[in-house]
Amino acid sequence: MTNLTLLIDKLNTNQTLTKEEWTALISGRSESLAEYLFSLAREKRHHYYGHDVYIRGLIEFTNYCKNDCLYCGIRKSNRNANRYRLSKEEILSCCHAGYNLGFRTFVLQGGEDGYYTNERTCGIIQSIRKDFPDCAITLSIGEKNWESYQKFYEAGANRYLLRHETYNHLHYAKLHPPSLTAQTRQQCLWDLKNIGYQVGTGFMVGSPYQTAEHLAEDMLFIKELNPQMIGIGPFIPHHDTPFAKETSGTLELTLFMLGLLRLMLPKILLPATTALGTIHPQGRELGILAGANVVMPNLSPTDVRKNYMLYDNKLSTGIEAAECRTELEERMKSIGYQVVTARGDSLN
Repeated sequence: MTNLTLLIDKLNTNQTLTKEEWTALISGRSESLAEYLFSLAREKRHHYYGHDVYIRGLIEFTNYCKNDCLYCGIRKSNRNANRYRLSKEEILSCCHAGYNLGFRTFVLQGGEDGYYTNERTCGIIQSIRKDFPDCAITLSIGEKNWESYQKFYEAGANRYLLRHETYNHLHYAKLHPPSLTAQTRQQCLWDLKNIGYQVGTGFMVGSPYQTAEHLAEDMLFIKELNPQMIGIGPFIPHHDTPFAKETSGTLELTLFMLGLLRLMLPKILLPATTALGTIHPQGRELGILAGANVVMPNLSPTDVRKNYMLYDNKLSTGIEAAECRTELEERMKSIGYQVVTARGDSLN
């Protein structure tokens, strides 16, 4: 038994790892170690969630953004982006279609778009809540102040996704413009948690300048935050950004991190992300087998999907279209899992 195997066993028995141990585990990983990790991660996942896979209906309602993050295809400086906004009626239409397909969670995702004031955003949330009282409403619309988060919560939003991207402040500064700081991003997450949201955070795997130490710090931060959801995916460059020529993150490291997250916080909701499906044809199935238990098909109108392009070659055909839920069910069934119609609240 190697030292690294012992570290995985420590995790599996709910012991905490130091930054040095996390770094050693991440940088020393191997194929055999990964297989051992995934077997334990699946055991944990089956213990708490069985073989169920929860589906979230993703509605990408605006690709306008006031920010200029260096990795993102909808950054403010990208003059080649075809910008769009969905009206409240269009968003509700997506929800109605999704509800009929068995979706019981809607994820409203967009850039930080000033057009959607607190009043407009609350109006959208209230309309969804009125039409779909049994559904969860998740927001993924970036950094706001406490007052805005509070208003959205009171309007009927239950969950909020805000990736911290990277915990390390210096690394964060290399990926973002000076107007954005790691400290502000992390404070937003604590605010959301204190208001009462089910909170989701996460990080990019293999982003430019990232080290094993950075990932170790991410794990320590997530352990402390103790969120309900964690979304991670490989960094994939976009041709209209300063990182156009950077190397993508790998499937192998992303899956390894998924397995570690499942062991560290066994009750979390853990998506097999679109980015995983983008870098490998079976990426999402492999994510489920590494410990994930959520997939997020796209409910956005088909004519705008291609414009919500955070990175190149984003999966936007086949099962990414919500109409192809059947194919998604078959894919999950082929690896021994079943898609379920449920809100799928976190046990964490």
